[in-house]
Amino acid sequence: MPEYLRHARAQTLSRFEDLRDKLSDAEALIAGKACVYATGSFGRLEAGPFSDLDLFIVSETEKKEKNGTNILVHRLNGIDEIRLKYYLVQAVDDCGIAPFDGSGKYLEVHGIGDFASKLGEREDDYHNTLTGRLLLLLESRQLLGRQTYDSLLDNVIAAYFRDFEANEAEFIPAFLVNDILRMWRTFAVNYELERRKPGKGFRIKNLKLKYSRMITCYSAVMYLLAQHIRANTVTPANVRAMVALTPSERLERVGSDAAIPDKQEAARFASLIANVIADYSAFLELTHREKKEIEAEFDDKFAEWRMNSYDFGRKFAETLTILGQSGNLFDGLYRIILI
Repeated sequence: MPEYLRHARAQTLSRFEDLRDKLSDAEALIAGKACVYATGSFGRLEAGPFSDLDLFIVSETEKKEKNGTNILVHRLNGIDEIRLKYYLVQAVDDCGIAPFDGSGKYLEVHGIGDFASKLGEREDDYHNTLTGRLLLLLESRQLLGRQTYDSLLDNVIAAYFRDFEANEAEFIPAFLVNDILRMWRTFAVNYELERRKPGKGFRIKNLKLKYSRMITCYSAVMYLLAQHIRANTVTPANVRAMVALTPSERLERVGSDAAIPDKQEAARFASLIANVIADYSAFLELTHREKKEIEAEFDDKFAEWRMNSYDFGRKFAETLTILGQSGNLFDGLYRIILI
């Protein structure tokens, strides 16, 4: 593992645990009612000194009668929601973490069933449930409310595995992989909007798309593909194991235990994975600097970083190709990834 990536993981985990220690009152407040999980650089265990904290709040729900009709309401009521957000803002400030993006306006509360119930619906994007659901699976780290977080994960994974019981021995997680690819395309399309804004801020967003967004999505695709090639099936437990790993840890795991029978191809695959992780560590080292330093680096070496990012993507594509064709030619899941 590259030294800088090792350092970033250790530092982020230490800061995350410090944050959790300062939230004991918040933990007591939401116990059995809700959970809070981090995504972004803290979820991936690669936060820099100037990184902010991306959080999702999810509440348990219960039925209540209103005007003769049963409705679902959040167990985390409005007053407790305000208290929770106060605790979060205070703890972030006490830990020296950058303030919440948008002055905290993105700290919405979702119901525990929203992520699964809106899966595939037109409202999925609008209500931010697509992002919350996929980042839960791809780069989340539970901060508060372990019980609710585990229930949320079970609900979301079950929604993707509705046909599993009838196909346990040879299950292809097409629904899940297609949604991950949908998330990747959403990131790419959203970048085009950023590119139209004035200034040079789009350049770092371009690199983040080509590095951190790519590794978030395609480390999961590769992890699931490696599991399917190895066992001819993917189980809910396999997805649970994937969620417990950060994107870079997933690549390390696949690089060390992918079942590629051809020794030469296996060595090539392992070498490419190591290069991808080293490139990613260099990207983190750049983006963890102060904004002025990053901008100066871009002004001086933007063309070089741009070419490096293309090379990073090519290496990722080659690893996926080697892995996908290492078993039965055009493994069922690999075919779905391609088409």
